Amino acid sequence: MKKIKTKFKDLFLVKGETHSDNRGFFRELVYQKMVPKKIVFTVISKSKKNILRGLHFQNKKAQGKFLCVLKGKIFDVAVDLRKNSKTYLKHFKCVLSDKNSTSIYIPPGFAHGFYTFDKENIVLYGCTNYRDKNSESGIIWNDKNLKIKWPNKQPILSKKDRLNITLKEYLFRNAK
Repeated sequence: MKKIKTKFKDLFLVKGETHSDNRGFFRELVYQKMVPKKIVFTVISKSKKNILRGLHFQNKKAQGKFLCVLKGKIFDVAVDLRKNSKTYLKHFKCVLSDKNSTSIYIPPGFAHGFYTFDKENIVLYGCTNYRDKNSESGIIWNDKNLKIKWPNKQPILSKKDRLNITLKEYLFRNAK
């Protein structure tokens, strides 16, 4: 298992080891000592092809997230919302899949989203904080100020994600 650093402080990829044989495979995902915070809440999502989820974050109870794709392939994006960060408002993107055995750890203070490529995509999240429905928010996925080149300009979105705020609105609300 290999930890791959990025230019974003505390955001890293993990290249896991997959052991395959005629029965299937066994994959090592992450060592707890690699993740700077304890994982306290684990969830799973299943998405069809051309789905975009995000860009999500929690205002008051920020979550770090360790993500891996159990089935399928996603285009994963994390936007740095940490005001004192050198990479503030910049984004990191990568492709995660069941084939490349690569996972990502996104520290607290990022907005996160992903786009799905395959017919069926199953993503496992380990979170460093519990979900707080009252703290949930989102930035609209295609905000031109973020300059994210998504694989599809007309993805399928939830009603909630269609109503996400712009980056400008986010900055205004957090200027206080």
